Amino acid sequence: MNQEIRWNTRYQNAGDDYLFGTEPNRFLAHRAALLRNGRTAVSVADGEGRNSVWLAEQGLDVTAVEISAVAVEKARRLAAGRNQAIRFLVADMLAPDWPPPDLREAFDWVIGIFIQFVGAAERTRQIAAMKQLARPGGRILLHGYTPQQLVYATGGPSTLENLYTREILLDAFADWEIEELVDYEDDIAEGMGHKGRSALIGLVARKP
Repeated sequence: MNQEIRWNTRYQNAGDDYLFGTEPNRFLAHRAALLRNGRTAVSVADGEGRNSVWLAEQGLDVTAVEISAVAVEKARRLAAGRNQAIRFLVADMLAPDWPPPDLREAFDWVIGIFIQFVGAAERTRQIAAMKQLARPGGRILLHGYTPQQLVYATGGPSTLENLYTREILLDAFADWEIEELVDYEDDIAEGMGHKGRSALIGLVARKP
């Protein structure tokens, strides 16, 4: 099953509910003050809009990229209900010609929240695409699960190679300035998709 079909199915099965809720990811929200250092943000694999809408509420000019048209339609409804204007793009961030020229080096912030739907080989492509989106001096904020999450099974991928370790992220961002890298455990409640004790890791890295 390709990613577009997989995610359209998941979001359709959620019905009118939002699979991961409508509130922003906690790691992202706790860095609201830092986000004010920028004017533009792009949220990749944005899902149903919970993070892009919150980013817009912080005063950022936001673009949201998502492969599932079903999710984007729900995100549009969420944005309209909260009176936020967001540029929504239905696109596959792993496509060989992505990002397009108009998105390259266009953003102060590139946000990737629980985007661990690929293994090691495609993760290299995924992170490379995110790096292209950031302007010089811009930042990537990344949040996801560590291998301990397989024990908790409270959300996220069930495949070990999809999960982040400190070593993976240190290597992936060796050419950037890593401003924050923290792995920790927390109880989270993000809709039906993420609920319970979780093994987490977060990164903020700045482009040279």
